[in-house]
Amino acid sequence: MKLLNYLFLFLFISLMYSNVAAQDIQYNISGYVKDTKTKAGLPGVIIQISPGEKGTITDSKGYYNLSVPPSDSAEITFSFVGYNTVKKVIALKADLHLDIPLSEEATEIKEVIVEGKRFKSVSDGADISNIEIPIDQIKDVPTLMGEKDVLKTIQLMPGVQKGSEGTAGLYVRGGGPGENLFLLDNATVYNPYHLFGFFSSFNGDALKSIELTKGGFPAKYGGRLSSVVDMEIRNGNSEKIHAEGGVGLIASRLTVEGPIKKGKSSFIVSGRRTYLDALMYPLLPSDNKGGYFFYDLNWKFNFDINPKNRIYLSGYFGRDKFWARFKDGESDSRAWLRWGNAASTLAWEHIYNEKINSQTSLIYSNYVFDINIDEKYQTDNYKLRYISNVKDISVKHEFNISASSSHSLKIGVISTLHTFKPEAVTYRETGFNDVKVDNKIHAVETSVYLQDIFKPVPRLTINAGVRLSSYFTANKSYVFPEPRISAGYKVTDNLAIKGGFAIMNQYIHQVTSGGVGLPLDLWVPTTDNIKPAQSRQIALGLAKDIPGKNMVASIEGYYKKTNRSVGFKEGATFLLSEDVVEKNESSWKKNLTQGQGWSYGLEFLLHKRAGKFSGWIGYTLSWTQLQFDSVNYGKKFYARYDRRHDISLVGMYKLSDKVHLSATWVYGTGNAITIPNAEYGGIEHNPGSNGSTSGRSLIDYGAKNEYRMRAYHRLDVGIKFIKKFPSGRERTWDLSIYNAYSRRNPYFYFMSTENGMNVIKQVSLFPIIPSITYNFKF
Repeated sequence: MKLLNYLFLFLFISLMYSNVAAQDIQYNISGYVKDTKTKAGLPGVIIQISPGEKGTITDSKGYYNLSVPPSDSAEITFSFVGYNTVKKVIALKADLHLDIPLSEEATEIKEVIVEGKRFKSVSDGADISNIEIPIDQIKDVPTLMGEKDVLKTIQLMPGVQKGSEGTAGLYVRGGGPGENLFLLDNATVYNPYHLFGFFSSFNGDALKSIELTKGGFPAKYGGRLSSVVDMEIRNGNSEKIHAEGGVGLIASRLTVEGPIKKGKSSFIVSGRRTYLDALMYPLLPSDNKGGYFFYDLNWKFNFDINPKNRIYLSGYFGRDKFWARFKDGESDSRAWLRWGNAASTLAWEHIYNEKINSQTSLIYSNYVFDINIDEKYQTDNYKLRYISNVKDISVKHEFNISASSSHSLKIGVISTLHTFKPEAVTYRETGFNDVKVDNKIHAVETSVYLQDIFKPVPRLTINAGVRLSSYFTANKSYVFPEPRISAGYKVTDNLAIKGGFAIMNQYIHQVTSGGVGLPLDLWVPTTDNIKPAQSRQIALGLAKDIPGKNMVASIEGYYKKTNRSVGFKEGATFLLSEDVVEKNESSWKKNLTQGQGWSYGLEFLLHKRAGKFSGWIGYTLSWTQLQFDSVNYGKKFYARYDRRHDISLVGMYKLSDKVHLSATWVYGTGNAITIPNAEYGGIEHNPGSNGSTSGRSLIDYGAKNEYRMRAYHRLDVGIKFIKKFPSGRERTWDLSIYNAYSRRNPYFYFMSTENGMNVIKQVSLFPIIPSITYNFKF
């Protein structure tokens, strides 16, 4: 109760302060800035008013709100790269709603002039450890098999590391892949990977914006410890039908968008599917068949009811399936492994007045991981079915309040009903009792948050907030306050000192089975004996805009302490154990342990976000250590993804309108791993076999993760040939080479015997791989 009193006191003081600041008469100018042709809102439009130095930018939906003093004549300017600049002379004697259409600007000289205003300034505002990634740059980065990948582009940013060769998993500031929150139009995507982690599930053709937050978290985000990847699906063209797609070596994609009712509503549907199974199937013998495929589908239906109300329905559906069948005269074995996500959001956006707007959302998310094995040998049958599932239904309501020219409030609540099935096992074998485990766990996770972005003095911006999160199950409940604060002080017009502090709690945990097998991940809930994980992070740095160059630079240092991280005990797995077979009960709780972690480091980024030449240089210096009581004898050890140095060089060059060049070079210190120190001959005593003995090899592994893989480095290059037609059609041939100098990077190590000696051998996965993709637009 005392905490709620503090929360209301904070809100009261903030509103009182805003009222004092608003005693000088201020009028509000608000509205939407939209594309003239598509009617889609334009994010990041620069809005400036003179006389004076007032200004703002449009949000992700093209909405803006600006408080200014009264004036008989003021000029307001709207500018955005690639669009004409609009200027309006207005009289400010009352609140004003002003919608502005911007049309594409064809004049090359004018386009260059306004190009530097495309993105928000990094020295403005209070946000820290936040990166906006342009969709166009993601599509230009050369990647494995030519598949443009959102998450692999994020891996190239400082503070973000990949797990292993070619995979799309994210390790952000020392956190594991399960500590990242992936939001697609506010819906959670639990496993955002295809092909066992080698590709992400997100089709860049369908995305409007991507934002990575790895520290200084605002109060609106919660539920994960390390990062938030917030993505928004495009609204679709409300004026005419438009399509684009591509055909690559392993997959094809197609996106179609257009009006439902011209100027008032729109749709976009985007799909992708691989055809590896179709290519491989005819080449396999008739008695040994197998295959793999994945597909994903994005959609969004957008309805502008009137100037104050908008509704949209968006969604994502994706599946991966691997299957195999082996048959001979006496046996017939079948197996398949599949996993996938379904996520959807129904949202209503409403503008109450010039100062208050809200969004109400109904959100659904479902993740399923499924293994099925069926073996027959003569008259014996063996069947195994394993399912892991998490299903969410959420309701979210959020208010945005422009209390004054100095205060911008965000107040919201989100409540989620979780249904977990961490382990559902059906096991049958001829001559043995059947085993069936099908446990469900229900939990309710609710968060209330308040944040205030305000300017106590002209050069200082503060984002202060608090998030009160709670988690309730049948046997246990948890309630935690999560204070957040970040600030930016402008030393000059283009240079700012920034800092932030955040406490994050995570109630849903992802654990991965150890060993060199497939990345089989298990999502488990917080229970009475598995506590919520918590992180505390502080960050401090400098952010600089480089005027006229469309460049930004930043350097940040951070320190993060994590408590109660969840992992498997040494040697444990979530698959069948003796406890399951003998007692018909779940064993996942007994196989888990909790510990703590420390991560700290320094990050540097120089980013040119648009222009004839664009790209970035990123560098990370970091340390990550873990400690679990039941692992490594309770001693600290370096995490597998601890990487002392990480470098990324990314460049895109427009040689002409018809030819674009790109290249990426990455370097990283080798991952920390555990490998055998020695092997000894031993004797095993078998009391149940008349006291007989047998020989056995004993392996000494030494301390956990005390060895390092070889350093990782790789060069990727690409070239695009673009042909534009007078009708507006466009076709592109995209040629790329992954690992251009064929570096044999380590994927894993194993122990082998040669000439009576034990040796450690390295396995490499990807040599030089060329690819070609045909893209089209019409």
